[in-house]
Amino acid sequence: MKTRELVRKVPVEDRYDVLVAGGGPAGTAAAISAARLGARVLLVEGTGCLGGMGTSGMVANWYALSDGRRMLVQGLFREVLETMHERGHLPPGVEPERWHEKLHGGMGFNAEGLKPLLDELCVQAGVEVRFVTRVIDAEADPETGEVEGVVINNIEGHRFVQAGTYIDATGDAVLADLCGAGSRRAGRDTEHIMPPTLCSVQANIDFAPFNFDLQQEKVHQALADGFFSQHDRHVPGLFRSGESIGILNAGHLFGTDALDARSLSDGYMWGRRLAVEYAEFLRRYMPGCERMETTATASLMGVRESRRIIGEQELTYDDFTARRHFPDQIGVYCKAVDIHVYDTSDEQWERYREEYLHRDVPGVGESYGLPYGILVPRGWRNLWVAGRCNSSDVKVNGAIRDQPACFLMGQAAGTAAVQSIRTGQAANTLDTATLIRTLREHGAYLPQPEPAGR
Repeated sequence: MKTRELVRKVPVEDRYDVLVAGGGPAGTAAAISAARLGARVLLVEGTGCLGGMGTSGMVANWYALSDGRRMLVQGLFREVLETMHERGHLPPGVEPERWHEKLHGGMGFNAEGLKPLLDELCVQAGVEVRFVTRVIDAEADPETGEVEGVVINNIEGHRFVQAGTYIDATGDAVLADLCGAGSRRAGRDTEHIMPPTLCSVQANIDFAPFNFDLQQEKVHQALADGFFSQHDRHVPGLFRSGESIGILNAGHLFGTDALDARSLSDGYMWGRRLAVEYAEFLRRYMPGCERMETTATASLMGVRESRRIIGEQELTYDDFTARRHFPDQIGVYCKAVDIHVYDTSDEQWERYREEYLHRDVPGVGESYGLPYGILVPRGWRNLWVAGRCNSSDVKVNGAIRDQPACFLMGQAAGTAAVQSIRTGQAANTLDTATLIRTLREHGAYLPQPEPAGR
């Protein structure tokens, strides 16, 4: 067994049923779901709030919730969304028809409303949350697929924590990598790294004259005027999140490696410079933004690609194009493939436009399944992942890395972990028929026929 010097030296804490690393959408959903089923859960999160990309990352926009006929992303996510609506944390005019009936229906939201809601749900479920805490080491045996414990670090120093099951929801597969699970790293195992973006919050916007569809035209105009510091035609843009507040998702940080601290640090500084530049672009070129001012830039980088596990199953582009569903699927989704431009070339711009706007867009009534096996590192018995670090190829990962899909994966991983504890079933041989029945009992939309076991 691999035993590290650090593991032997640090104090030992109480044992938990489930330890979740990462408090973004996937990790929070995993922790709440497991705790509601009666498990003792520890959720460790490196920042000071839950929600990840939706809060610290300021990507306050949910998308791809409906196939135009029905809401697909249900379960815990639906509960969160409806509560946000009841509390007035969605933009004016956004009503349930948006997420039940509108194709790919989505909306912005108030991130400051999401933060306390996720706190409340964790407290109510009995989740023990440790903020400003990270997993920095692990004792695990890749040959047997067993995790024995992890080392966490915070203001108190190092602590060794053990649990019956472990869920990696770090987005970067940090825990899985520390355990020795197989993975694919962007830029090492792929030709490119999809660039991240540092988002920002903008206030004093007059949304009456503002036209979202006009933004791309104005980007081209500004490029022709020589306004931007880089010739980046792909600008996701400004999304409404409140009465006069919007989220600005703009400025690709080309070549930034989220798994390299120097590269990531340089990216944060570059991202803040671009946030200023794109805010000035909106003030100059977009009606309704003349008095706009930046109120905050994100404290968490909007990483789109870093590390993906090699799982018991890999979801592929062929599965996506076939709109394939699976007997053991734990969620259903309809987001288009969204691989951002890798550079500022004409070729990348045309490639992106063809894929995202034309070729790889599910139509009315179309969707694809998320099979259980993408959550389990190959050969591992008490380790799951949830969120962006799932087992999928590059293109499909570009579709299912979004927050609603991460909620689905998190709820499934947390539910599976509790089932494993209660039955002794290993993650890689779990009875998925039981898992799916439990998920349905807790509101998940899973339209496949009554499942058989794995």
